[in-house]
Amino acid sequence: MNHQPKLTLTDAVYIGAGSMIGAGLFAAFAPAAAAAGNWLLLSLALAAFLAFANATSSAQLAAQYPESGGTYIYGSRQLGHAWGFAAGWCFVIGKTASCAAMAMTCAAYLAPGYEKPLAIAAVAALTAVNYRGITRTAALTKVLVSLVLLALAVFFCAILAGVAPDPALIDTTAGTEIASAAPTSLAASIYGILQGAGLLFFAFAGYARIATMGSEVKDPARTIPLAIIIALTLVGLLYLLVALALINQLGYRGLADASAPLATAVGASAPLSALMGLAASIGALGALLALITGIGRTGQAMAANRDLPTYFARLHPVYGVPYRLEITVATAVTVLILFFDVREAIGFSSFGVLLYYFVANLAAYTQTAPYRRYPRVLQVAGAAGCCVVVWTLPLASIVGGLILLGAGLAVFTLYARPRATTP
Repeated sequence: MNHQPKLTLTDAVYIGAGSMIGAGLFAAFAPAAAAAGNWLLLSLALAAFLAFANATSSAQLAAQYPESGGTYIYGSRQLGHAWGFAAGWCFVIGKTASCAAMAMTCAAYLAPGYEKPLAIAAVAALTAVNYRGITRTAALTKVLVSLVLLALAVFFCAILAGVAPDPALIDTTAGTEIASAAPTSLAASIYGILQGAGLLFFAFAGYARIATMGSEVKDPARTIPLAIIIALTLVGLLYLLVALALINQLGYRGLADASAPLATAVGASAPLSALMGLAASIGALGALLALITGIGRTGQAMAANRDLPTYFARLHPVYGVPYRLEITVATAVTVLILFFDVREAIGFSSFGVLLYYFVANLAAYTQTAPYRRYPRVLQVAGAAGCCVVVWTLPLASIVGGLILLGAGLAVFTLYARPRATTP
């Protein structure tokens, strides 16, 4: 059955924004503040610039290769098949870990103490939505993003109206074992700023989801680059407003110590605090929904090229989705939820995502006219930034990520079959 493109520019922007909003607003600001202290806004600026550089590379590549697969396809065509495989494998590693982090974030806000069962249930439910086809995924993502934006509008209005934070909700011991909110040396400040940028970059990374949808969008050569830039710009402005509001309400140290910063920031009002918890859950669900679909499309492209077992390349005869792969991903996410916590999941995710964009920048650097849209200095800055920031991640995340990446490359080297070069 032919799978016809269905998604418009608006659909693609909603999906990209939905992938970013859940992570950035509800999972990244507190640990970033703990790392960067009163340099948090500089970390946000660095993360936004790195995201912009990476986004322009993705947009430039998507215009030349308007097909599903993202940097897996771009790296293979521009740099060689091994580079493409490395990018695709990093995407699968990173985004699978992101799925676990988002599911656990949702569950933590909705039902503290029952996080793991509820997170597993959320993964199962949203995998079922994807199983029914991309159009329903786009429609549900629109609803979730709209609800989060409505809750944020209430949040900003409450702060402007003078609603106070509740000091009793701030965990004053949470920051005692992590980086100080006011680093005392230049080296500590620089490292903290970079680590904060790395954590906040994780919040921006959802725009990669748009680049994996080449076969689902109408006029992909135009739609994908434009959707990436629009989604990134809108979400970047939203993050800045949220950061300023949180700093105003809690201060840098209070933000670093808050386990649920948006709820704490309006904690003097119990209904508003509950609303922020609900919005966090909805945002995490929106991100999870988009992530599951993106992994499925990239993995299906890898299986079609025989870099993953061809068993996973089969599309559903009615709904046109890689159902075997998406069920397998849901199973892997369930295992991560059972054995890891949110912080560990985010660390693995950041490792994979940063290396994924490193390959994207290298691939974009090699493009020639008529496909060049942006100066090469942006690709150099993006690649260098990814390399620097990835080494500021926690040591366990780096070691674990290197082991998984090495295992994937070893399997690729031993078992990848020869293929004809794509013209």
